[in-house]
Amino acid sequence: MAYATINPYTAETLKTFPEATDTEVHKALDDAHAAFIQWRDVSFAERAKVMASAASILRRDIDKYARLATLEMGKLFSEAKLEVELSADIFDYYAQNAETLLKPEDLPVAKSTEGKAKLVHQPQGIVFAVEPWNFPFYQVARIIAPQLSAGNTVLLKHAGNVPQCAAISEELMLEAGLPKGAFQNLYAARHHTAVILEDPRVCGVALTGSEAAGSVVAGVAGKALKKATLELGGADAFVVLEDADVEKSAKWAAFGRHWNAGQVCVSSKRLIVVDAIYDRFLEVYKAEVAKLKAGDPMDPATTLAPLSSQKAADDLAKQVEEAKAEGAQVEVIGAPVPEKGAFFQPLLMTGLHGENKARHWEFFGPVTQLYRVKDEAEAIRVANDSPFGLGGSVFTKDEARGFKVAEQIDTGMVYVNHPTMVKADLPFGGVNRSGFGRELIGLGIKEFVNHKLIDVVDIDAPF
Repeated sequence: MAYATINPYTAETLKTFPEATDTEVHKALDDAHAAFIQWRDVSFAERAKVMASAASILRRDIDKYARLATLEMGKLFSEAKLEVELSADIFDYYAQNAETLLKPEDLPVAKSTEGKAKLVHQPQGIVFAVEPWNFPFYQVARIIAPQLSAGNTVLLKHAGNVPQCAAISEELMLEAGLPKGAFQNLYAARHHTAVILEDPRVCGVALTGSEAAGSVVAGVAGKALKKATLELGGADAFVVLEDADVEKSAKWAAFGRHWNAGQVCVSSKRLIVVDAIYDRFLEVYKAEVAKLKAGDPMDPATTLAPLSSQKAADDLAKQVEEAKAEGAQVEVIGAPVPEKGAFFQPLLMTGLHGENKARHWEFFGPVTQLYRVKDEAEAIRVANDSPFGLGGSVFTKDEARGFKVAEQIDTGMVYVNHPTMVKADLPFGGVNRSGFGRELIGLGIKEFVNHKLIDVVDIDAPF
């Protein structure tokens, strides 16, 4: 089955779901459009009540939602609870700020120009959301909270291994008071992507996923003349300069690489360390990774979760072997992981010289790429030697220096003295092969609205 709950820790198939039929997809489109006709005229205040209610429900039932995320994709229960809380924060953010963010804007006009020009931001219709499994609630919240707050409606095609998270997301919004049809989960088949995007009532697609998926979906959207926003892969650089606090930097690196079992587009995947502190940094980093304990993700003592599926673990192992064939050296680090479940042993990868193609790959799991560089200039060069451009970090005791280095790293986000973060009130998105467009704050809510100019001009004004 394309949609199934398979516990990554036990390998048990717990529940399967049939793909939607063509008839069900067309009905969902009809219902979403009918809901849009009503929802677009609902006041910001009324929409805000729904968003605030969704946030309240998530916090009230945080354990229920978190358990489902742990069950379906294997993340630590503690991390799942943080994800649910972050999702609630996003709903609250738009409940409080959507009206201000989309407030009509008076445009300054030249003295020689007649009229009163105003820019208004209006919803356009149905947004198609294609979301991944690694953050099954946060990924959904960061698209539906702004788009529903703007007055659009949303159809969701979630990842095949988190079908229950997808279903409960729709239930959440109905309980919060959203009109039926305004947000729907669809177990859509692959061919339904074109069916949905070719429908004139759909205004665009927001996708978070792989480069391959992004390329296909963006191609379909382009052919249909529909807007797309893409958040794709990442290989975030974690730059440690010679004046950094080595111990704290190494601890942050271990966290940044291994949270969510390393299955994060903004994981600290490439550690780039200046020669003067390299040896000490590596010593502390290995010690921190050795503290990780793999096991039952529901157990509070567990600090390293299984991967999302056995296939994910097998694919990552194959990718590591391919990197070794390209000349990479791989060292096992950390404590042994259980044989039962989709666990992956943490690895340290070096030898990623300029001819090694693996330096440009994203390893979606606990595989650390490590680079030794002579100075700041080389660190920046290596950081930018990537097809991706999502996030990154710079560690230094000199904040002004860190800011200047961050300006030279070609990504959508750079943090100084912290791994790349996700917060409700900060924008998210990248450049290059990490995609285009932004989610969250005012940038996200304006991606699928019509920025319409209305200019009121005296009838006797000259042309």
